[in-house]
Amino acid sequence: MSQKDRILAHLKAVRAITPIMALERSGCFRLAARIEEIRHQGFDLVTSMVAYGELRYAKYNLIRGSSK
Repeated sequence: MSQKDRILAHLKAVRAITPIMALERSGCFRLAARIEEIRHQGFDLVTSMVAYGELRYAKYNLIRGSSK
């Protein structure tokens, strides 16, 4: 199973993923690239920025009822 497939399965199950989750669960260092591939498959995702102290990171949420 590819990184993209593992990330998509996680999104379908949990509905959200962050870069740390992707690294821990899929060994993926380039989550934004995999998210772009998933979007090109027709899935709708919302990106939000999360602030934790001085650290900022993206959180991706799969829209319920998204295609496929």
